[in-house]
Amino acid sequence: MPRPKIALLSRPSPWPRAGRGPFSLRATAWASHALVAATLLQGGNAWAQLAAATADEPLMLRRTPLLRDVIPSEQRRNLPIFVTGERTTGLTDYRTTVEGNAEFRRADIVIRADKLDYTQPDDLAIAMGNVYINRAGDIFTGPHLELQIDAMQGFFERPSYRFLGTNAYGQGSRIDFIDDQHMVIHDVTYTTCQRRPGPSWMPDWVISARSLEIDQGTGQGVAHDGVMQFKGLRMPAVPSLSFPLTEARQSGFLPPVIGLNSISGVETMIPYYWNIAPNRDATLYPSLLSKRGVDLAGEFRYLESNYRGQIRGNYMPDDQLRNGIDRWGISALHTGTIDTGIDAVGAVGFSANINRASDNNYWRDFPRTSVSLTQRLLPTDLNFSWGRGDFTLNARSLKWQTLQDVNSVIVPPYDRLPQVVARYGKLDANGFDYSVEADYTQFESNPSLTNQPNARRQYLLGQISRPFLAPGGFFTPKVQLHSRHYDFEYALASTGQTQDNVTVPTFSIDSGLVYERNTSLLGRALIQTLEPRAFYVRTPFRNQNNLPNYDTARSDFNFASIYNENAFVGNDRISDNNLLTVGVTTRLIDANTGAEAAKFGIAQRLRFQDQKVVLPGEAPVTDRLSDVMVGGSVNWTEKWAFDSTVQYNPKTDRSVRSSIGGRYSPGDYRLINAAYRLQRGTSEQVDVGWQWPINDLWGDFGQELGRGRGQGPGRLYTVGRVNYSMFDSKITDAVVGFEYEGDCWIGRVVLERLQSSTTTANKRLLFQIEFFGMSRVGSSPLEILRRSIPRYQYLNEQVMTPSRFSNYD
Repeated sequence: MPRPKIALLSRPSPWPRAGRGPFSLRATAWASHALVAATLLQGGNAWAQLAAATADEPLMLRRTPLLRDVIPSEQRRNLPIFVTGERTTGLTDYRTTVEGNAEFRRADIVIRADKLDYTQPDDLAIAMGNVYINRAGDIFTGPHLELQIDAMQGFFERPSYRFLGTNAYGQGSRIDFIDDQHMVIHDVTYTTCQRRPGPSWMPDWVISARSLEIDQGTGQGVAHDGVMQFKGLRMPAVPSLSFPLTEARQSGFLPPVIGLNSISGVETMIPYYWNIAPNRDATLYPSLLSKRGVDLAGEFRYLESNYRGQIRGNYMPDDQLRNGIDRWGISALHTGTIDTGIDAVGAVGFSANINRASDNNYWRDFPRTSVSLTQRLLPTDLNFSWGRGDFTLNARSLKWQTLQDVNSVIVPPYDRLPQVVARYGKLDANGFDYSVEADYTQFESNPSLTNQPNARRQYLLGQISRPFLAPGGFFTPKVQLHSRHYDFEYALASTGQTQDNVTVPTFSIDSGLVYERNTSLLGRALIQTLEPRAFYVRTPFRNQNNLPNYDTARSDFNFASIYNENAFVGNDRISDNNLLTVGVTTRLIDANTGAEAAKFGIAQRLRFQDQKVVLPGEAPVTDRLSDVMVGGSVNWTEKWAFDSTVQYNPKTDRSVRSSIGGRYSPGDYRLINAAYRLQRGTSEQVDVGWQWPINDLWGDFGQELGRGRGQGPGRLYTVGRVNYSMFDSKITDAVVGFEYEGDCWIGRVVLERLQSSTTTANKRLLFQIEFFGMSRVGSSPLEILRRSIPRYQYLNEQVMTPSRFSNYD
């Protein structure tokens, strides 16, 4: 290895410690050192060239690759060494001794001491007296150090340390530096509790161990013969305890999980995480359930350049809850592309969504295995897709598993074995937009439950439109032709036919205007718009009421569907229409930012003749005036937000369906969501979710530390979400709990209730302690809180990886 080049600098007094970071007062001093180093290493011409180049240029900050957060070892060897102090002696290219405020600096390592010896041939630094090391943000202090710089091999006597990644610190009798990634600290203490004023202060938790192995490559620490103390309580000693030093993934056993469940009893889980590769991992979830037995569960995830997915499954042999039968469930999700290797064909997209369970009671007994397996309808959906230019082709196979209940029988949806869809579309072809779509589907289900035959259906949809667009409005006429053909498994009872055909044309005109004006409200400069819209559709009547229904439902009545040509979603019904939809929308837009501060709209349909095409069991639509759709949203500030939609029936003078919601979030960790939803005669619900510090009640408003850092120790938060059915006068689902933020830990207690049927519910108690910079112990409610409470914020979350420049000398 070539010998490192040294720039020797003398100074009568220490540098001022004016600040940290690469652009502090220290950086100005470094600029002068760089000039001296350039002179010594490259000759006097370097100084003259640098001075000439900068004489007429203003000083400015520029992006440079020199300020790398991680310096490669190959590059590190070629970087110069800077040695400063009050007195310097030595032999050229062999040994340098610095006394009095000695400092050694190279790349991302700084060593300071009362006395420093550096020997170039073996790259050995010996520091004595008030030794201080900053290595890429990690700090070590002590009385005596011997270290080979490049190899990072040596030892430190009676050190104190602080790690950048977790802000953990402690003391030991000795540190052995094995290499640039590994070290061993002997007779060590470890904690992330930050020192508070006062002689009686003690950390809330601390680990004492015979030795602590640090692997900075994997970001893992292993304490041998370790004992943990928490709030004065001494835990049992363990031979080996591993914990993460960063947020990086690492293989190993995760903290055990213990919880209470109303179905399964006491749940004890010891998960194991396997970091297979940077783009693949697996987690095993073996559990012991006191009322049921052993549940073996696992999850595998992968992320490749052209595909990704995850597989999750569980197997419980001899389930005592269900008379000793074996229980299992599997859920798999995959998306990606397949390279055919044929240039003319290109790549083919493929996706799979597979969900299967062992029995009909699985959804009730395993309510948290996966999101898809908590439902009673489990799809297995395979999709192949291909596209080139304006043409796309999709082939699909969809099969459902229906988990039936004797008290609530579900009519299963139709399997599609297979479905093939081809589409060709063109936009702005001489001003016209047009498309043609063809679909072939074979529908299969249980005729004894559906009361109609299985069938093969082909349909063809062609449409062409001519948009006329202008800054102040638009006008779009469109023509559609929908044709379909059925081949039934057996003759229809209503017609006696085994085949049928329907062809339906549709003509529509969509038009609107956009007016704008400058205005102001409450001292805020705004742009107000007025956007009237008229939509006319004409579809002649074609009798379809005797045909089976395989995939069609009535479209939801909202601001999106009210301007559609068809009153149905699906292809088994095309509604006959002769109607005009009129509406108007006004918006308030911030003139400076373009953000929408408020929006209000109203729309109604005017029907000129009855709609005769209906779904089975429905009556023809005879009302000339539809319900009125009224809606609005207000986002005046980031703190407040409101959203409301009302479907109003002018004949009965009451709402048919209403939805009113609001959010109040004045700052981090302060959030209230509330919503009221009414479906007249069917359901009426109130939904409230929140996250709020209870300390606010007595005037303790905490500190504004930012996202992922809480509001300071000693804070108690209440969190939860409750869904109450006013129609049934009972709580359906609920998640309610508390979080306490200590000095260096967080405690959580959460009660979860999930409605599993009209008469039963599954209840679970979750409790967890999170030790900053080490681990979480207990049943984690974090995923439940994040999924249940919109905008919920973690009290301790690393939002960005710490940089060595945040702890720069």
